[in-house]
Amino acid sequence: MANSANPRIVVGVDGSPASEQALRWAVDYARLAGGTVHAVAAWEYPAFYGFGGASVPAPEFNPEELAGRILSEAVAQVAGARPEVPVIESVLPGNAAQALLEASGAAALLVVGSRGRGGFAGALLGSVSRHVTEHATCPVVVVRHGVAGGTAGDAG
Repeated sequence: MANSANPRIVVGVDGSPASEQALRWAVDYARLAGGTVHAVAAWEYPAFYGFGGASVPAPEFNPEELAGRILSEAVAQVAGARPEVPVIESVLPGNAAQALLEASGAAALLVVGSRGRGGFAGALLGSVSRHVTEHATCPVVVVRHGVAGGTAGDAG
């Protein structure tokens, strides 16, 4: 069960504008609710890595390190060097949707952007946001990128 005295807000971060807006929303909400932000980035090897002679990434390619750098840069940009609320960063292996579901198991709230790095331009929800809204055990907020007034304090 989530701790209502210090709610933990999990947010997915992939470096996309939508995920940065979701992170901003989560930080604003945590400030208002007296909570903690748990920013999560997931990583996995490219889908066709080593399959049927497909091109192999350069030896220096490290998806875990890249995800960590993207996460840290997004947190620094959105929350600043001295955030008003505690921000915990986690880089988890595997599919983004599954990583977010696992991280949000005891969370008060899960926040995601409407479309991340792999989204189709006309899609309302991306595959990750759709999956977590269908399977999360806590409430989910999907923050639409580019919608005016996208902060937690806004009523509409």
